[in-house]
Amino acid sequence: MAGPQYHQAVALRVDSDQSAFYRCSMEGYQDTLYIHSLRQFYRECSIHGTIDFIFGNGAAVLQNCKIFTRQPLPLQKVTITAQGRKDPHQSTGFSIQDSFIYATRPTYLGRPWKQYSRTVFMNTYMSGQVQPRGWLEWFGDFALNTLWYGEYRNYGPGASLSGRVRWPGYHMISDASLASFFSAGRFIDGMAWLPGTGITLPQYEYSNKHQLWPPELRIGVRAIN
Repeated sequence: MAGPQYHQAVALRVDSDQSAFYRCSMEGYQDTLYIHSLRQFYRECSIHGTIDFIFGNGAAVLQNCKIFTRQPLPLQKVTITAQGRKDPHQSTGFSIQDSFIYATRPTYLGRPWKQYSRTVFMNTYMSGQVQPRGWLEWFGDFALNTLWYGEYRNYGPGASLSGRVRWPGYHMISDASLASFFSAGRFIDGMAWLPGTGITLPQYEYSNKHQLWPPELRIGVRAIN
């Protein structure tokens, strides 16, 4: 594991479809967990890092995970996610739910690595170091109109939405039916394969699998790259 002065050092890169990780720990600084491609599920894992430390272009759900930020170099900004969706027809993205963000330095939830970056935080605890604006630009106004970022029923001192960014692609989700489409059962078709892993899923996963996707999320439902 490289320290912050040695730039990127991936602790885990995942390329296989229907990958599941249970109670694993990934420790790094920049670019810790590379969710490179295909469908992935993480439950009760811990992830440590500084810059873009959950990144890639897979379709991933992280449930009941603990996210820890570390001390960056001077002038560096701590960003948790950098999702890399390149095309609106890709069904990729990150859904972080029922998790815990323990930030010890000023922290941002994510920034758009690619033009159609998609990330959602739901029912997640956010400590006070999560900055009021929530999210960070990659550079200038790149992807601010085309990204899809959302927050739903998060809590804790860093979860207030009053100071959040007002980008066209940012969404304060208030509709439970819309939020449900980012559950494991819908977002990564988890009910078709996760029970076989032996990982226990929350009861709400069993009630979402037959719902239709809403129009605003319908693009990219089928193609997973």
